Amino acid sequence: MKLAAGIGIGGKADFHEHVRRIADMEKAGLDIVSAGEAWSFDAFSRLAYVAAKTERVQLMTSIVNVFSRSPTAIAASAASVDAVSNGRFILGLGSSGPQVIEGFWGVPFTKPLSRIVDVIGICRMVWRRERVEYTGNAVSIPLPAGEGTGLGKPLRIMDYPVRPDIPIWWAALTPKAVQTAAEVADGWIPIHLIPEKVHEVWGESLKAGLARRGPERPPFEVQIGVNVAIGDGLPVSELRDLYRPQLALYIGGMGARGANFYNDMAVAFGYPDEAKIIQDLYLDGMRDEAAAHVPAEWLEKSQLIGPKSYIRERLAAYREAGVTSLAINPVGGQDPVKTIELMRELVDES
Repeated sequence: MKLAAGIGIGGKADFHEHVRRIADMEKAGLDIVSAGEAWSFDAFSRLAYVAAKTERVQLMTSIVNVFSRSPTAIAASAASVDAVSNGRFILGLGSSGPQVIEGFWGVPFTKPLSRIVDVIGICRMVWRRERVEYTGNAVSIPLPAGEGTGLGKPLRIMDYPVRPDIPIWWAALTPKAVQTAAEVADGWIPIHLIPEKVHEVWGESLKAGLARRGPERPPFEVQIGVNVAIGDGLPVSELRDLYRPQLALYIGGMGARGANFYNDMAVAFGYPDEAKIIQDLYLDGMRDEAAAHVPAEWLEKSQLIGPKSYIRERLAAYREAGVTSLAINPVGGQDPVKTIELMRELVDES
């Protein structure tokens, strides 16, 4: 099982200090460093900088959305970071949601699943240095007749990508998207996950997608983000409760009523009443009250907080769920480098 850590987005954190810490975490056993985007600074530039300060870790966008750049721009940026890092890049993709895509990036949020599939197909054409001639359900390159000047012609990328097949991981949530990810992508990046719910909620989707997966594709990866605090005598309940505001934000505020993937996931996890209450309270501006209704079971089973023996026991659930990579977020003031050292020890011995 690989260990990952992210470069935070937003706020006024010292980026350079964070990168120095990533270099120390690499020495402690870190395998992957990721950079998100949302409505923040771009991920590719930051990962290119990290590439120059590290030697071994893989560099992953987690995630870039497929709307704010053209598919070939995504492909070219991915190939650039892969080149400067000597083949250490992973392209993490997602759709984001209409509030962000239309509200900040200023483009229509249409056909998200089809657009991701089209982006994946186009990226692989670019990396193989094929002339890009692609007609999909959401994207066509060159532009079809009647759009633009009509002067566009198929081109291949001028540079030579280091690899013709860069790994692509998909932040899918809906059953159809998870099924498609298992078929055409190289990895899956769910969020706020309870490992015991994976087979219950997405088992059939994963099975159907993997059954149609091409034999030439590499083994399918699954990465889950998890808050971690390791030690005896920790204030476990207090540390778990630190997660309440973030879960409430996603369940209640990451989308409108009827258009919130995370609220749908809460329902699928078996919390329909809590999902409705959290959303109603959050959208009415009562965020603390919304957070109070986040189920305690979710707080416990989606985090790794407790003594080594407890963490070791919980790792078995993640393995059973098919998780191949844990994205570690130390909480409770724990040292990130020491946390990676301890997790490396626990993962390798289990």
